[in-house]
Amino acid sequence: MAPHDPTPSSDASGASGASGASGASGAPDASELVDFSVDLTSQEVLRRAQVMAALGPDWDPVEVLLGEEAAYDLLYSGLDADQQRIYDDLVAAGVLPARGDGRAAA
Repeated sequence: MAPHDPTPSSDASGASGASGASGASGAPDASELVDFSVDLTSQEVLRRAQVMAALGPDWDPVEVLLGEEAAYDLLYSGLDADQQRIYDDLVAAGVLPARGDGRAAA
């Protein structure tokens, strides 16, 4: 049985009347599970709106991606022979994506 499904009644007859599981005080039996769910959709929408507000109206995702590409080009530029060999091995192993002609930028 899934955790969110209520547990079956411990009453052998299967009856669930007013005098069944609630006991003398009228309170529900402590062993009874209660279905509990929370819809976080509105919270997610609010979170996304706050992220976009924090980024501001001047945020340009294309410019950010181009800046990241330029940073990677700079990172892998000017490698010596040993570094280039390691870079090529990492590209061949699929650890790094192939860039340009398959060689690090000069």
